[in-house]
Amino acid sequence: MITELTSLDWTFFFDEATAPSTPGAETQRGKGDLACGVARGMRGKISLPWAGRMSNTDSFIDEVTEEVRRDQLYKMLRRYGWIAALVLLLIIGGVAWLEIRKAQARAQAEALGDAMLAALSVDDTADRAQALTGISAGSAEGAAVLAMMTAAEQAKADDIPAAIATLDQLSVDGDVPAIYRQVAQFKSLILQSGVTDADERRLSFDALAQPGNPLRLLASEQLALIDIETGDTEAALARYQDILGDAELTQDLQQRALQVIVALGGSPEAGTTGQDAGLSFGTDN
Repeated sequence: MITELTSLDWTFFFDEATAPSTPGAETQRGKGDLACGVARGMRGKISLPWAGRMSNTDSFIDEVTEEVRRDQLYKMLRRYGWIAALVLLLIIGGVAWLEIRKAQARAQAEALGDAMLAALSVDDTADRAQALTGISAGSAEGAAVLAMMTAAEQAKADDIPAAIATLDQLSVDGDVPAIYRQVAQFKSLILQSGVTDADERRLSFDALAQPGNPLRLLASEQLALIDIETGDTEAALARYQDILGDAELTQDLQQRALQVIVALGGSPEAGTTGQDAGLSFGTDN
């Protein structure tokens, strides 16, 4: 007779007919048969009830983990989402504000250009200067250009004091870039030739002739002309020689310097020739 013996998850099958009759022997024999039951082919088997449920358990854990992550994400969005929205609104608002400013600046520049063209279309020089004076610029750069154009028309109309006053006002305007102020001062000093004392003009041109100033070579040329004006020919020749030896010398300035040197009876120093300016030089006796 085959008897099924179940212990926890182990199930064994053995033949009771082969069991011993004595109690002690029965016990020993039962233990022996039980121990070697699998080896003798008595259909011993192992049952693992959790093995079938492991894959389902893993899926359940994954779902729970994903749900927890989703809940954490929603909490972060509810807590900090307004910050991201605010940053996005600031970016969009900043871009829109820049575009509006660009459009306004473009419109102001176009309006200023149209007004200046309308003023320049007037036939009479004095009337043109007066029309330019009545224009209002919308920016510092536009005001600088308008002031220089107004001063030019005033000078053409022989209103030198008005032109000097316009340029002097521009030269001390801290709102405009430095280059505009320097050009205005330079033009004003040129207009003051014959009006302002030479020594006073020399001091102003000396300031513009300092190293690093973009107008230093032009200011040096004006200093040489002041030397000629005051009768100091040697100083003027020395200044022109220095101008010719400058690495930043332009072709137009070189031509003017060579012409003045020749007119004063001098000649370029060694290393400076007049072929680029199309001039020929004689030798001093």
